[in-house]
Amino acid sequence: MAGAGASGREKRATAARLKAALSSGGESGAAAELRALLERALAPAPGGGEAAAEALEWCRWLLSGGEPWEGFVQAVRAYDPATLCGLVWTANFVAYRCRTCGISPCMSLCAECFHQGEHAGHDYNMFWSQAGGACDCGDGNVMREAGFCKRHRMKSSSDVPCVPKDLLMMSELVLPQFIFSLIQYLREGYNEPALDVPSEKDFHKVLQMLEPHVSFLEDLTKMGGAMRSVLTQVLTNQQFYKDLSSGIGENACTKKSHEKYLIALKSSGLAFPEDKLACVMQEQASGTSTSAVQGVSGATGTSAQGETSDEEDQDGSQGVGKRKRVKLSSSTKDQSIMDVLKHKCFLEELLFWTIKYEFPQKMVTFLLNMLPDQDYKIAFTKTFVQHYAFIMKTLKKSHESDTMSNRIVHISVQLFSNEELARQVTEECQLLDIMVTVLLYMMESCLIKSELQDEENSLHVVVNCGEALLKNNTYWPLVSDFINILSHQSVAKKFLEDHGLLVTWMNFVSFFQGMNLNKRELNKHVEFESQTYYAAFAAELEACAQPMWGLLSHCKVRETQEYTRNVVRYCLEALQDWFDAINFVDEPAPNQVTFHLPLHRYYAMFLSKAIKCQELDLDSILPDQEMLMKLMIHPLQIQASLSEIHSNMWVRNGLQIKGQAMTYVQSHFCNSMIDPDIYLLQVCASRLDPDYFISSVFERFRVVDLLTMASQHQNTVLDAEHERSMLEGALTFLVILLSLRLHLGMTDDEILRAEMVAQLCMNDRTHNHIPENPNPKSGIVPGSLSFESMLSAVADFKAPVFEPGGSMQQGMYTPKADIWDKEFDPVMVILRTVYRRDVQSAMDRYTAFLKQSGKFSGNPWPPYKKRTALHPSYKGLMKLLHCKTLHIVLFTLLYKILMDHQNLSEHVLCMVLYLIELGLEDSPDHESDEDDSADGHERCHDTWFPGSNLVSNMRHFINYVRVRVPETAPEVKREPPAGTSSDGVASSQNSGTAQVFSLVAERRKKFQEIINRNSSEASQVVRPKTSMKWSAPGATPQLTTVILEVKESILSLLIKLHHKLSGKQNSYYPPWFDDMEVLIQPEIPKYFHGDGMTAVERILLKAAVQSRLNKRIIEEICSKVTPPVPPKKISPSEKKTLDKEERRQKARERQQKLLAEFASRQKSFMETAMDVESPDADIAMEIATSEQHVSEAVYDCVICGQSGPSTEDRPTGLVVLLQASSVLGQCRNSTEPKKLPTSEEEQIYPGDTCAAVHDVRFATLQQFFKDSSCMQAVSIGWEGGVYIQTCGHTLHIDCHKSYMESLRNDQVLQGFSVDKGEFTCPLCRQFANSVLPCYPGNNVERSLWQCHSNKNMQELIKEVEELQEQLGTFPVSISSETNLSKEMESVMKDIKSTTQKKYTDYSKTPGSPDNDFLFMYSVARTNLELELVHRGGNLCLGGASTAGKRSCLNQLFHVLAMHMRLYSIDSAYNPWRKVTQLIYNFLKLKLYFNEERMAWKNSGALKKNTCNGEKSWEALLSHVITELSKGKMFEEGETEELTVISPSVWSPHSIACYLQQFCLPFLRITCLLQLHLFGGDLPSCQEDEEFAVLANCLGLLPSSFQSPHQFTSASCLDWPVPAFNIISEWCLELTSFADRHAEQVKPLLIQEPKWDLPRLLQLPENYNTIFQYYHRKTCTVCTKVPKDPAVCLVCGTFVCLKGLCCKQQSYCECVLHSQNCGAGTGIFLLINASVIIIIRGHRFCLWGSVYLDAHGEEDRDLRRGKPLYICKERYKVLEQQWVSHTFDHINKRWGPHYNGL
Repeated sequence: MAGAGASGREKRATAARLKAALSSGGESGAAAELRALLERALAPAPGGGEAAAEALEWCRWLLSGGEPWEGFVQAVRAYDPATLCGLVWTANFVAYRCRTCGISPCMSLCAECFHQGEHAGHDYNMFWSQAGGACDCGDGNVMREAGFCKRHRMKSSSDVPCVPKDLLMMSELVLPQFIFSLIQYLREGYNEPALDVPSEKDFHKVLQMLEPHVSFLEDLTKMGGAMRSVLTQVLTNQQFYKDLSSGIGENACTKKSHEKYLIALKSSGLAFPEDKLACVMQEQASGTSTSAVQGVSGATGTSAQGETSDEEDQDGSQGVGKRKRVKLSSSTKDQSIMDVLKHKCFLEELLFWTIKYEFPQKMVTFLLNMLPDQDYKIAFTKTFVQHYAFIMKTLKKSHESDTMSNRIVHISVQLFSNEELARQVTEECQLLDIMVTVLLYMMESCLIKSELQDEENSLHVVVNCGEALLKNNTYWPLVSDFINILSHQSVAKKFLEDHGLLVTWMNFVSFFQGMNLNKRELNKHVEFESQTYYAAFAAELEACAQPMWGLLSHCKVRETQEYTRNVVRYCLEALQDWFDAINFVDEPAPNQVTFHLPLHRYYAMFLSKAIKCQELDLDSILPDQEMLMKLMIHPLQIQASLSEIHSNMWVRNGLQIKGQAMTYVQSHFCNSMIDPDIYLLQVCASRLDPDYFISSVFERFRVVDLLTMASQHQNTVLDAEHERSMLEGALTFLVILLSLRLHLGMTDDEILRAEMVAQLCMNDRTHNHIPENPNPKSGIVPGSLSFESMLSAVADFKAPVFEPGGSMQQGMYTPKADIWDKEFDPVMVILRTVYRRDVQSAMDRYTAFLKQSGKFSGNPWPPYKKRTALHPSYKGLMKLLHCKTLHIVLFTLLYKILMDHQNLSEHVLCMVLYLIELGLEDSPDHESDEDDSADGHERCHDTWFPGSNLVSNMRHFINYVRVRVPETAPEVKREPPAGTSSDGVASSQNSGTAQVFSLVAERRKKFQEIINRNSSEASQVVRPKTSMKWSAPGATPQLTTVILEVKESILSLLIKLHHKLSGKQNSYYPPWFDDMEVLIQPEIPKYFHGDGMTAVERILLKAAVQSRLNKRIIEEICSKVTPPVPPKKISPSEKKTLDKEERRQKARERQQKLLAEFASRQKSFMETAMDVESPDADIAMEIATSEQHVSEAVYDCVICGQSGPSTEDRPTGLVVLLQASSVLGQCRNSTEPKKLPTSEEEQIYPGDTCAAVHDVRFATLQQFFKDSSCMQAVSIGWEGGVYIQTCGHTLHIDCHKSYMESLRNDQVLQGFSVDKGEFTCPLCRQFANSVLPCYPGNNVERSLWQCHSNKNMQELIKEVEELQEQLGTFPVSISSETNLSKEMESVMKDIKSTTQKKYTDYSKTPGSPDNDFLFMYSVARTNLELELVHRGGNLCLGGASTAGKRSCLNQLFHVLAMHMRLYSIDSAYNPWRKVTQLIYNFLKLKLYFNEERMAWKNSGALKKNTCNGEKSWEALLSHVITELSKGKMFEEGETEELTVISPSVWSPHSIACYLQQFCLPFLRITCLLQLHLFGGDLPSCQEDEEFAVLANCLGLLPSSFQSPHQFTSASCLDWPVPAFNIISEWCLELTSFADRHAEQVKPLLIQEPKWDLPRLLQLPENYNTIFQYYHRKTCTVCTKVPKDPAVCLVCGTFVCLKGLCCKQQSYCECVLHSQNCGAGTGIFLLINASVIIIIRGHRFCLWGSVYLDAHGEEDRDLRRGKPLYICKERYKVLEQQWVSHTFDHINKRWGPHYNGL
């Protein structure tokens, strides 16, 4: 018998022998032998790694029965009937979700299945998996079959042959032991964590040891269906489990492990059922063997969480007061749910340990990999449910609850998304009971006593939002499971039918009712602003509202009425309990507010659904009046508190209270918070007495005292500065209450439309920011189709716009004109705005629309929008508009506004008119036309108005009003006999404080009546003490009663208001005098939009239309000439405040004006600074334009503001930005831009870039020629050249130094580094890092330059030679150092230090003067070349130099010149002696042709002798050929290569063109140089004329030159010496070099004339192409898959962003690459975020994205995962900024990267 340590061969032999023995069936001995062998091999060994490897090797041999393992795997796979994919992934995996194909919203697909399915045109998105998941392809319960991929479409189970018995026979015998050994390891390894030390370390140790075992199991699951079914059999077979693990038997090891298992169970607060005699009950309770078991009964005092009892005591003594445990329904059932577990098979114990070890990833993956097996799926789901309570306990104690939550959801979402499965488990395992109970228990652990209302005696408990459980969202896995199962109709119905469950659930919800109570701080600012409020909002949304929306989605039809009745009933019971628990009677406690009333909201939303979808009668589910009064108080309190918060009355509570007010109305929360509250108030208002309701509102808003006819008053409950905004708040609330129809009759489509319009009116929105539908979680899910069609109906799409200098816009939707005209609804906007400024923004946009369309030019008021019809159930709401109390309030406010009382604003008037108009629109039809006698007697407030109809009350005159005023008031001292003199009226208008009518008293009376009517015993409850609050405190003066003469009606007040608003007497003229038509069709467009006057006219017209009497009275009032409104007598104190106001107003206007002026100035600078495109933008401070006679340029210093020339002592400088640039080096010689590689085949080779070619060339030259001559023959700066640009502003250099000093001392964080010399231009804020001194004198060298034609070549050459001789004796001598020369030195240093050392040192002898000469020459050359690139590569457009006014080349040449003078040039190689550059270009002609060479030679020889020979190019060419053929250049027969070079046959014309092509680059640069030095303009021309035009410009053409047609390039030549001699001399040199180094001569001679402009790599159309290739690509440096992959858009290199793996000398890879590739500028596309990041030197910025979705919107970080497409315009802008080096100017948000990118 082989030992455990046998070799591979022995193992193989043993395995084969055992298999043979077992399959023949006879021997029981073989079975025993196998068991013993396995016990030995698999015994938990202390050795760890090696023992495990040994054990696994045994298992492999035994399973395969001695066959090779790979062969066995293939064999088993052949029997895989897999129709499901089931691929399991972990966090951060890229998966897909297709809403078109999904049945469950949680459906997800792996990338492979998604790309192989057909989802084109579907509504899908890609997402980064947060918690992990599994692929659902092939699962018909979760997705539609149409979406399956090719592999999982075939139902292949029929074709798969039956599995041969002996193939898996060994597996069935070996695996039970193997899994048991795994469990033993888990038991052994588990030690109960000590209280203080978390046991993570031990966990990890055990888990690491088990890694190979679990991986082995995972490999088995991947063998397919056949192996999975064996595993399922093993895992779920109860007999195996009993035999192996029960601890009975002789094996000591097993016994010990069983004991450890029991200890672990106990310490988890779980009982093993054998200890309790409850087995019988358990069977009855559940009826299934897998269900939970009874255990510790609640009475024993063991806490339900299973923590030790002493912890519980500490808990109690924390001063929170004993926490009340809510008694749960049927304790036996719940106890069994919470505290008992019995394991009957391996699967159950395996899950137990998985939970105990806090869900190790490997275990989770194995358990999920098994799910494609149907039997396993059911067994596992039941096991999971059975362990649910235990999961909750472990989760609560866990230190890493986030990771654990993700793993739990990873599992549960796979189980509960399947409706069939969820239903089965609900029926068989009481899933709902378990979930609700577990949630309840979970929340019970963090309850505190509620302080709402009656702090001492309150019995209500709420969750404490500060506890970790809520703060860290620990509850979300359980809540999300619950929401998930409620989405299945069959499960939700079970829930809604089960009364016990509903009661428990309402219990749960009531824990959140009134949580996070805010108490208003009245004295000092709160010390600690707690941020727990967000936890409270999240908890209500997730734990209460989302399950509610889930339930509501199943109550859509009439048949479900019963469910609604159930919910409403238990909801009301819970509310009643709540009112009792907090001791609430009728007055809410002052200065308290909670935003959390989930019970009210449940009640409201179920009511709404009942009326809207189920045709229930509203009254049948409403409670009595008293309950309605209680119900309305708290939601109303919230509305009033919102107003208080916005009036800054809660300012001492800190910012967080504002945060709460905003969150309450914010788009994610409003549907579950403010909407149900307002709806509930609407329901209450429609059923309660209107006078009572209106007075309640004004009392809640604390503005009752303000509603008086007197001009001053005392408010006992509100400071004067808050009165106006509270009054506005109260009126706005009434307008919203009366005009909002969201739940009162609007259809879903209308709601969607209204929401959309409101959002779009505030601001243009991107597609993503338009609310998808009225409620993200509600049952109404308008398909995306109706969403899209609705959107196109209300909005126009504005494609993304790109201003070259501005920010990049995304695709936006903006409201159509028609919407502004007819549908703009200010009420909806006010309801939906989080910030007050959004309302203003909507009004501004509305104003702009009216001006633009010519409908109204003034300042419009919010338009009045006609309302949707009310659902009949809510008709009572309109009684509010027709109640005396409201009419008295409206009358009083109109009167006060007319009399200019303080604290009334236009907004108040606007709302008052809105309310009147609402009342007129909704007046009862019949209206008696009897004439009220207008000359009434003095009326008390009880009889203000005769009836309750607004239409008739409008015309009712009120003559006298009795007001109560303080004795000190002016009215009392000079009280006139009532109504005698007009003086009396006047005095009464500016004085006195009093109450018009006691709203409060009326409310008390009403409330008393209602209570008496409802119940006799409740009548003693009204507490007198509360009503005392409202009587004025003793300190105020005694009140006396005064009678005011008023003599107005609402109509007359309106007409007078019209006069007041228009500022003219008698401005109102009834429109029906001119046109009777208006009375018949009152909907007249001219009244739709306008200001207050229009609103008054509209109202008067409506009043006249509704009643003849009103019409008559309006006519009467108009016909009386209205006496002028008496001027107001102003008391000194009022005068003071008025003056103050006026002064403030004036100051404000002044400030506005200044700001506007400044803005326009700044704008004009910005335009010039930003505008890369337009060369001729006017600049504010031009570098002075020079005319012929001006001798010195004058500069303005932007710091000290003085103007003057630049002098040696006080030089002026240009603000410049120096940056190293490799843009030129990126030119390629192909016109096709390179593509970004998106597959392994495509690669980019840098060899064909301009920089690479120049490098090779220079290296070759240095090899064969003397260093100093090489240095003069080339220019560097293709890579790492220094580019210099300016904004055109100048400053004194000494001013600049002090400016830098001040920046250095400035503590503010700047986006740049002052120590590196960086600053922003003081005027235009453009980024800069140096100052280029301006050379004294005129800034254009006219003096040297006379017109071309007057000197011949010889003289010019002489002049140059003389200048060169004088090099050493230039005027600036080094000894006399002036400030100017010092500055020039320092700027030269700056220029040198701008680029890296490797780009400045090319010489073999470091620091040689030739090197500096080369560098300076190259700086000049680089800047000219770059300007050429900015002009598009040629000078055809002509014009002045690019942004001529902003060019700094002239000053740059001065600086370079000064430094050049310090170097003498090696005279032996002085190029002037040998050559004039133009002819040198002839040499570059590729004279490689065989047959034609001789022909040209001969024809040229003939012409040579003619007179004009030196200017005939044929002659010259033939001479060159003759000379060159003497050498070795053309010896070898190179015909093959030549065809490549000369594609066409050479004709005279083609050669001329060729010559011109070669000369053009030189001519262009020369022209630009001439332009910068001497001014002047370039003419524009066609491309084919460019050569001639430039030659003409440079004075190379003879004066006789007329038209370009008969022009030959050779005619430009002007030989200073006999041509043929000098050519022979050159050729001689060439041939002698060729004789020495024949193979080098050609590469040096042949040059590429034409480089294409620098381009970025071309990107593919669809972002997915890039993403799929790069996001899993391994980095070439570190061979890992980077966490943040990025790719360089200049050269295509793949890099790790922020990757420490590729760090070199503290530089991360992106920064390093930006230095090597772009000399400090890098442009990277971040693969996982779709954004582009720019690195410039030591700073970086996020540039934005060049990929947009179908709606022109970015998707940063791929959060939405919609398909993205390239936006060519944006990419163009990016390329433009790169080529023009304007990243620093255009992008604003720069930050330092500290080399960490």
